[in-house]
Amino acid sequence: MKVYKNPVRAEWSALLSRPTENFDRIEARVSAIMAQVKVNGDAAIKELTRTIDGVDLEQLVFAIGDYSNQVSDELKVAIQTARQNIDTFHRAQKEEPKKIETMPGVTCWRKSVAIERVGLYIPGGSAPLFSTLLMLAIPAQVAGCKELIICTPPQKSGDRLNPVIGYVCQLLGIEKVYLVGGAQAVAAMTYGTASIPKVDKIFGPGNSYVTIAKQLAQKEGVAIDMPAGPSEVLVIADDTSNAEFVAADLLSQAEHGPDSQVILVSTSAELVKNVETEIEAQVRQLPREEIARKALANSRAFVVADMETAFELSNAYAPEHLILAFDEAEKWLEKIVNAGSVFVGKYTCESAGDYASGTNHTLPTNGFARAYSGVSLDSFVKKITFQTISAQGIQNIGPAIEEMAEAEMLRAHRNAVTVRLNELK
Repeated sequence: MKVYKNPVRAEWSALLSRPTENFDRIEARVSAIMAQVKVNGDAAIKELTRTIDGVDLEQLVFAIGDYSNQVSDELKVAIQTARQNIDTFHRAQKEEPKKIETMPGVTCWRKSVAIERVGLYIPGGSAPLFSTLLMLAIPAQVAGCKELIICTPPQKSGDRLNPVIGYVCQLLGIEKVYLVGGAQAVAAMTYGTASIPKVDKIFGPGNSYVTIAKQLAQKEGVAIDMPAGPSEVLVIADDTSNAEFVAADLLSQAEHGPDSQVILVSTSAELVKNVETEIEAQVRQLPREEIARKALANSRAFVVADMETAFELSNAYAPEHLILAFDEAEKWLEKIVNAGSVFVGKYTCESAGDYASGTNHTLPTNGFARAYSGVSLDSFVKKITFQTISAQGIQNIGPAIEEMAEAEMLRAHRNAVTVRLNELK
């Protein structure tokens, strides 16, 4: 992790750049996969699964059985705790329609209506993310989505489904999943195949292939949750911070993948030195040490003059995860403009949001936190507006509509009001 001391603002953009890939090359490959699935459906998916994942599948549909004995009691309790907290947090986001009389006889309201069929992509490569299944399926169920199409890559040996993913499905009452991963899973949910239904909106994180496939799906008229790429975290710290905690938080994101990025911003040069020492001590203990070290090579630490500058730097980066790892962090919350999810105080580790506190861990990356929110209950609903106008109401509002329509030279718009007013005379 390279350290920069008081970089000038003109350099911020370059210093805060994310790791990049040759997206033109990847997009060409993803486009070919999408076209292959569009034309050949299930046969294409089976061939791609054989070629890419090294797995021969007879059926893409996998019925969920009883996984209770394949998961430890301790993990089951942990998952049930997470389920309860995620459900509680998202259920509290429900809104009752409020009817507003904007003027006498004119009443408007808005109602949340669940998206009928959603596709949930659950990564299952080097680390099957059963937590993502909790984060996506629970709010979808709370919202009232009628059908959840769940795609996850098959395992190469034994039961084709990761047993913890199977247990979460069982816990949530999900009866089947589809054993397909990568861009081909997104393609299947975009176009539909004989086995896998076409969906209205696709959710879930993934590698660059999955991210680009989701962006291509949008061109085909299928909505997506957000553009999302490699995971990232920015930690703001000072001389009150615990270097051991900060190092652990940085490594918790670095171990996601070699293209992940972690950023440390501190007002204390001594704290940065201590964090570097802790990182080296802790990374050697990680099973995913090689992955974490590659991510650290893409990562940076900044020593800045004051907290004002620290928050300005953070807002310029717009991190997926923002950790305020110092005392009295609550005083600075109003300074946050761009962030996916914020973790306030030295005991609030980002891992809590990844798993069990209740907030959603599906968040905007790559600077998209400037304009996008993380997944919430709202992500699974459409907001439909309604209005009703009485005879008195059209008489009250009608002249204004007529005048505005005439000014825009839309005579039929005006006439739709005029014929009603004439009938009431």
